[in-house]
Amino acid sequence: MAYESTLDEPGRDTNSFYRRTLHVLSDASVPFLVGGSHAFLQYTGIVRSTKDFDLFVRRDDLDRALAALRDAGYRTEVTFPHWLAKAHQGSDHVDLVFGSGNGICRIDDGWFENAVEADVLGMPVRIAPPEELLWQKAFVMERERFDGADIAHLMRVAAERLDWPRILERFGNQWPLLYSYIVYFSFVYPSERHRIPRAVLDDLTQRYAGYIASARDDEEPICQGTLTSRGQYMIDIGQYGYRDARVQPLGNMTPEDVVYWTWAIDHVK
Repeated sequence: MAYESTLDEPGRDTNSFYRRTLHVLSDASVPFLVGGSHAFLQYTGIVRSTKDFDLFVRRDDLDRALAALRDAGYRTEVTFPHWLAKAHQGSDHVDLVFGSGNGICRIDDGWFENAVEADVLGMPVRIAPPEELLWQKAFVMERERFDGADIAHLMRVAAERLDWPRILERFGNQWPLLYSYIVYFSFVYPSERHRIPRAVLDDLTQRYAGYIASARDDEEPICQGTLTSRGQYMIDIGQYGYRDARVQPLGNMTPEDVVYWTWAIDHVK
């Protein structure tokens, strides 16, 4: 599909900056996947105006990617040590994503093994798999951003073709969140509800019935809301006595990661 040029300032073609970035990483033999609005367009046909350009890399490849970009004249930074780096040139930047803000969705070999060949900005690249995009987007429920519509659109165009066993494996113990999005999809598109594979729906419905039946009065209070929003559940952690599901050993983040990620709500854009 063709992409319109994005002008960040008079006479400046931001897409040329993005293309150069792709060339730099390719020439340095750094494996990467294109994500964000470009991947979303490839899967759904929905055009979204955005200044973000997301490239997914493994954490083990990040240092090599940043070094290649610095050698090409970019200014680089590791914005959040647990998931995100950036590369800047003038007023333009790209995001180098190696995880997710909640510490759950790490970029691993599976992303690359299931990547899809596509044309982005006139260049042949690989884009992030729809299953992993769905998984990552499922945890975005901030006051200012909710990716539920993206998930519904992905399901609408590819419900029968998605690798549901892999999606279930990705969600792991967070499978109730996936179940909630399947219910949400059937609400958004009632005429499409039959397209979710029956085996998947039956499995999750049975799991949920058992999950509710197994509830105990003496369970430790844990808040998993922090996996979906870094700000809206802080009162549960700070005042109501719930454990933060992001923090080790429940999650993958250190207490320091959480403190910086929370501080950045008002300080890092």
